[in-house]
Amino acid sequence: MLAAVAWQNPGVTRQVRLTSTVTHEGGRYVARCVQVEVASQGRTIREALDQLREALELYFEDERPPGGDEAPAGPVEVRDA
Repeated sequence: MLAAVAWQNPGVTRQVRLTSTVTHEGGRYVARCVQVEVASQGRTIREALDQLREALELYFEDERPPGGDEAPAGPVEVRDA
């Protein structure tokens, strides 16, 4: 799975692609971002990925993306690879 994090800095939009893994643990699906220590869970794979997207959005409100030099602000897109 891939997650693309988009953010803006006055007139500039950049995107960082993040890899996530999904495992089935104790009756729930757990989605983890490989590049940063962010994880979430759900009853389905889609729910786990949606929750991970939301968790990454919150994470990048305060942190810079890997390799990024501008503060993030914007949506995170999660799609099947």
